[in-house]
Amino acid sequence: MAEPLRLIDLFAGAGGMTEGFESTGKFETVVAVEHDQHAAATYALNHQAERVFAGKIEDWLTEGLVPKADVIIGGPPCQGFSALGKQDVQDERNFLWQKYAETIIAAQPKYFVVENVRQFLKSSQYEEFEQWTQEGGPLEDYILQPYLLNAADFGAYQSRVRSIVIGRRRELPAVPDPRGPFAGSHRTVREAFDSIPEYIEATEFPRTSFEYNGQQLPGPYKSSELHVTRNYTQLSLDRFKMIPAGGNRFNIPHELLAECWKKHKTGSGDVMGRLHADRPSVTIRTEFFKPEKGRYLHPNPRVHRAITHFEAARLQGFPDDYKWAGSKTSIARQIGNAVPVQLANHLANLIAEQFRRAPSHLDGEAVAA
Repeated sequence: MAEPLRLIDLFAGAGGMTEGFESTGKFETVVAVEHDQHAAATYALNHQAERVFAGKIEDWLTEGLVPKADVIIGGPPCQGFSALGKQDVQDERNFLWQKYAETIIAAQPKYFVVENVRQFLKSSQYEEFEQWTQEGGPLEDYILQPYLLNAADFGAYQSRVRSIVIGRRRELPAVPDPRGPFAGSHRTVREAFDSIPEYIEATEFPRTSFEYNGQQLPGPYKSSELHVTRNYTQLSLDRFKMIPAGGNRFNIPHELLAECWKKHKTGSGDVMGRLHADRPSVTIRTEFFKPEKGRYLHPNPRVHRAITHFEAARLQGFPDDYKWAGSKTSIARQIGNAVPVQLANHLANLIAEQFRRAPSHLDGEAVAA
């Protein structure tokens, strides 16, 4: 059996991307870097990395202990040029890709994968990233393969379009263009929610805690323990009851509308929307538990609640035995920021195939790019 490929996960979050890579059985993680303590704890609960660095990537790089790796993966933060909220091209988080690049220079991987929002490929940051790979640049030994991919095409239960940049050393063979095996036959919310009880009364996670990195954190929780609802007001429940399968706020009678909705007859059809049972879900974001933030009501029109953390984790592809650490808000953020496991798994197999197909090339024997 071939030795597992050495993997570094940067901005690792809860470990969705690592889960996809490790589930192939072809990778082992040597280092994961994640500054959020709750997310780092979740990662550590599920992955046997040689080291999980729970801190800023800048501090990790300053240590000077970057190990050699075959592959680097990760999704640098993208809030500054996300389509949601106020865009700020100078947001300092936009430039954390440079720390990713510094890791590439230090670890000298054969391949790497960068995941980001769809706007990334049109950003000045990506333009500079490309410039770094030109002759004389810090990454001149590498070439980039950029893609815009929908996770639903790769077996995810949600429509989530993301920029995926695959990098490789110039002398190595290109990774084949990712072709989604589920394109045209997407998996659905109904399939994802199969076996999950629709009616629930619990509103709180179990009261338990554990120590991680010198701190006492909530958890660990099994995914099934995240299946809790919220204490909705009667007004909210009355609104939910008026929204049919596939409906949204435009189905709510005038007397139940918020004042801001009464004045705005146009706008997003996803606000207070019910998920479509026979389609993939909309993109799972960090506030999926708030119906006013998007199409996050349970698809059954007789179930008057938003989807739960457990259901959202299923839509992201996390296995049911995954363990979680943190508060409700923190775990929601971990789930919403994750890379769908099925997409990561597909990319992992494509990259691993290059090591199997051309081992001599990966030992340093140059070939035409």
